[in-house]
Amino acid sequence: MKALRLTLESFRFAWQALKANLLRTILSLLGVTVGIFAIIAVFTVVDSLEANVRQSMSFVGDKVIYVMKMPWTFDQPDYPWWKYFGRPVPTVREYNDLRKSLSDNNRGVAVFASAGGNTLRAGNNSMESIALQGVSYDFRKVSDLPIAEGRYFTQREVESARNVAIIGADIASNLFPNSTAIGREFKAKGQRFTVVGVVQKEGKKLLDTPSNDNNVVIPFETFTKIFTLSTGNGFGITPTIAVKGKEEDEGLLDLESEMRGLMRNIRSLRPREEDNFALNRPEMLGNMVGKLFSIIGIAGAVIGSFAMLVGGFGIANIMFVSVKERTNIIGIQKSLGAKNYFVLFQFLFEAVFLCLLGGAAGIFLVWLITLIPQETLPLLLSWSNISLGLTVSVVIGVLAGIIPAVLAANLDPVIAIRAK
Repeated sequence: MKALRLTLESFRFAWQALKANLLRTILSLLGVTVGIFAIIAVFTVVDSLEANVRQSMSFVGDKVIYVMKMPWTFDQPDYPWWKYFGRPVPTVREYNDLRKSLSDNNRGVAVFASAGGNTLRAGNNSMESIALQGVSYDFRKVSDLPIAEGRYFTQREVESARNVAIIGADIASNLFPNSTAIGREFKAKGQRFTVVGVVQKEGKKLLDTPSNDNNVVIPFETFTKIFTLSTGNGFGITPTIAVKGKEEDEGLLDLESEMRGLMRNIRSLRPREEDNFALNRPEMLGNMVGKLFSIIGIAGAVIGSFAMLVGGFGIANIMFVSVKERTNIIGIQKSLGAKNYFVLFQFLFEAVFLCLLGGAAGIFLVWLITLIPQETLPLLLSWSNISLGLTVSVVIGVLAGIIPAVLAANLDPVIAIRAK
């Protein structure tokens, strides 16, 4: 009860001080407002950038291991490409051997390949430079392919190499502008395809990464009838083998170990021979992105902290003036039995309250910026950043108000009452 009364009284004093010297208080709070705005704006932009970049890379999937020729490396300044150039590329035969030999320590094994620069025609409408992607039936288990309309391939359609297709949202709107695309036909590479599904629209991405909006997905066996695949010598289109791991396999260590052993056996490598294949995981790219944006966030926070420092000095100035103006009141309170801690917390709460006002104003300004429509980089103010802003405001309030509060608590009541 005493703590509640102390808090309410402190808020009342802070509000009275704010109203009595409105311009002075606003100018002093402006430093906290600008500081919180700078810090939270930086973190909001960094979080939004990271989320957008990760979304742009969603095509690589999550908890997936890719069997490829070249390894993914992001921390090597001199990439030894010549070391991997002569390696054989993955083949369909290796995919079949791997799929049959893997244990149940996975959620799906898929093979896929892509060929760009294709022209699609449907009636009088056409689109150029479109990618055709051939996928096996389990592709939807290893990669994100949200169907907005229609359905995914059936296993019979994949195995019998039917001319069916799942098209992107932009392709559907351009080839079939006035009707649904499901059940309609288009022509590509001299073949007629029937649309069975339309992928959910992704929209613009910050990075120029492959998008499902302008992509056509067809059964892998159908793809092999149209395009020539590489058989290991590098000539033709190179397929990619992907294996989806299970959630309980932390770090996919068990799956990666099993795949390495099977691939070495499939390629008849001797025990002392190096791997002539690469097992790549999207986590490598995700970790690199996380480190990059962590550095950017820290740099932005350091810059914003200078504005917070100025704001803290402004609040400290208000509190010193407030102690000076209310010296008589402090003396009366202490003469009536008020303890030192009562006076201490009274001014400390006042400093925190003023900083919270400035911090809330800064967060409000950041929220207003997030309301501006942004198609490429939509900004989102997260609850964690709001909590961070309020926490920083409280800390600055404590640091700025502790010295004035201690001075007020240690005032002699007799001398304080006589002060003018």
